[in-house]
Amino acid sequence: MYDKEFDAIRQAVYDRLKLLDPKLTYHNIAHTMDVLKQAERIARKEGINESDIRILKVAALYHDSGFLKTYKNHEEMSCSVFFEDSARFHFTSEEEEKITGLILATKVPQEPGNLLEQIICDADLDYLGRNDFFTIGQELHKEFMAFGIVKSNEEWEQLQMNFLKKHQYHTHTSRQEREPVKQKNIQQLA
Repeated sequence: MYDKEFDAIRQAVYDRLKLLDPKLTYHNIAHTMDVLKQAERIARKEGINESDIRILKVAALYHDSGFLKTYKNHEEMSCSVFFEDSARFHFTSEEEEKITGLILATKVPQEPGNLLEQIICDADLDYLGRNDFFTIGQELHKEFMAFGIVKSNEEWEQLQMNFLKKHQYHTHTSRQEREPVKQKNIQQLA
């Protein structure tokens, strides 16, 4: 079903994200569009209704928009960016609350409180269990180096391995479809 207003929302976010710092080699438009795609894919497999899928997709679009203003605690800023746009897109206060809850759920360590939050969390880290993990991981490595989050390759490798070992997918779909490849990726790193 074609949703003209959702297309306008997507374009508004896309136009904003064009202004992201080029040093954001991971948290960029490509990542946002991947999270959008994976959130919808997981939601459909989990049997989510269309109105909740729409809410989830809006949250996926805005979930990292806070990087336009800050790196640390960007999720809270992402909610602010969403509120800057929300009035012109006619969201109810209940929808706004759901969307901001979904955005905040992506904060690491992830602690989703319901199925929609589980879906966006799994979509956000979907690549951990895919074959493009190493390619995408290199982009995150470059970003972490550029922002001083890690200072060396060794520090990056340790951080990545610790993160992978602690991470767990939340939805049945991601546990079934992504966990086996994630385990292979961990073995390759070891």
